[in-house]
Amino acid sequence: MLTPFHYAFVQRGAVEALLLAIPAGLLGTWIVLRGLAFFSHAVGTAAFPGLVLADGLGWPGPGGAGLAAAAYTLGVDRLAARRESDRDTLTGLVLVGALALGVVLASDVFHSGSNVETLLFGSLLLVGPDDVRLAAVAAAVTTVAAALFGRRWLAAGFDDATARSMGVRVGAYDALLLALVAFAVVAALSAVGALLAAALFVVPAATARLLVRRLVPLQLASVGLAALESVAGLWLSVELNVPPGPAIAVLAGGVFAVAALVARVPRGAVALALVVLLAGCGGSSSSDGKLRVVATTTQIADWMREVGGPDVDVHQILQPNTDPHEYEPRPRDVEAVARADLVFENGDGLDAWMDKVVAQAGTHPRVMVLGEFVPVKLPGESSGPERSRFDPHWWHDPRNADAAVFAMGAELILADAKHGKHGPAFARRGRAYRATLEALDRKLRACFARIPPRERNLVTDHDAFGYFAHRYGLRVVGAVIPSQTTQAQPSAGETARLVALIRREHVRAVFPESSLNRNLAETIARESGARSDLTLYGDTLGPAGSPGATYLGMERTNADAIAQGLSGGRVSCR
Repeated sequence: MLTPFHYAFVQRGAVEALLLAIPAGLLGTWIVLRGLAFFSHAVGTAAFPGLVLADGLGWPGPGGAGLAAAAYTLGVDRLAARRESDRDTLTGLVLVGALALGVVLASDVFHSGSNVETLLFGSLLLVGPDDVRLAAVAAAVTTVAAALFGRRWLAAGFDDATARSMGVRVGAYDALLLALVAFAVVAALSAVGALLAAALFVVPAATARLLVRRLVPLQLASVGLAALESVAGLWLSVELNVPPGPAIAVLAGGVFAVAALVARVPRGAVALALVVLLAGCGGSSSSDGKLRVVATTTQIADWMREVGGPDVDVHQILQPNTDPHEYEPRPRDVEAVARADLVFENGDGLDAWMDKVVAQAGTHPRVMVLGEFVPVKLPGESSGPERSRFDPHWWHDPRNADAAVFAMGAELILADAKHGKHGPAFARRGRAYRATLEALDRKLRACFARIPPRERNLVTDHDAFGYFAHRYGLRVVGAVIPSQTTQAQPSAGETARLVALIRREHVRAVFPESSLNRNLAETIARESGARSDLTLYGDTLGPAGSPGATYLGMERTNADAIAQGLSGGRVSCR
């Protein structure tokens, strides 16, 4: 049952959770008593643009978030000093404006260099020593402040006469409380993200409020609940392989619902016990002498199974039709890396989240970034190895896949040298698969040669087919999402210009992708008179049983769909 806590990354997450429980419980009490739940949620949301800005520029995340949160808190304090009723109005405006600004910064300014999903929802699995230190500072500052100013906050919030007799400046102490809430929320962003701060700062205290009335017991109960729910949620996330932030939020909401029942029906206390009766089983299976390999993308995992065969145990992180740009690593991903002999990444920003996974695993497996072995350059690149610095979708050129498979096979043979058992099999399977890749490339070149050059105008869902187009003589006219990442958002002007361009260039087809919402692509096709019934596999392979379930199947299916779309159905690559 306690197996997950054997891992260093889970232990670090638990320490972070226990430290954050102190400010969450102490300040959460005042948040609930003073009606500041909406404010605490807005602080996390207001910090989101700061997080994106800091992450995109390579600055420390808490610094950018802290500046944004401080600006918002100061604005709320000044406005509420004049008219308290304006607080909720400003909070609502910030919730909308901050989210919108964060998305614009992420998609259009930094082209989604920021890991938006992690910034929004956090991850206790990926916290580092700096995050733990910041949580410790927040816990210490909050504890001291609660001891020194607790009575004054109580008087300022509920008894003006007593506050005046005590010489309490209500505005100053309110400002101090808001500032502490903002600081503590910023400290928790790496763990729970901008959107789930309420799960830590509001729900445990609200739950305790249902059962406890006196201030000090209420604070202690809030701290205890925040600690218990956070650690239990972390444990659940590992056992169920779900993101820890949402697991904590769901668990906290469930405990609140049961506590509400207990408060109404005292005999229902048995129900509360059911919430904590969680059972699980852990442990890892033996790999039977196989090499343990982690592959980030579906393509890399497919190559690994072809070359490694039955002699490797492959943990594939991304699943079919999962968008790699928005993926949040799961607990089992970190566990797999902790046990791995080799880790293979795509590189070039497509799976940038993998750096934190490897760092938090607590071990030092051999990591190979296959994008660094890509030999083919796109037009306009400098001399020397291209290394796919500007386009991470290098695998859509089979020659690059060939180079990656060669590097992968050499690394498998090297890693297996101490066993001396599987090297010849790795070499044999690698040669056979590379020969298949070469044959595929020849067939696709012959197929596209049958389409007149003036008809080779390609419009896809997002800019993921530059390598494919370069290899087979196609011209990328535009993309529905004008970026090499799917997190970008097209503007109305860009969409209108793309429709006009499709009409002007007489583009016959717009190609949606299997892992993306096809509605916008279909709308653009409808407005421009192009067809949109031919789907491509862009960032990931398709599910088992689909035509794109393997790399070879994906490339064949894509080529056939593109050839039919560009030629009006005259040419097929089947």
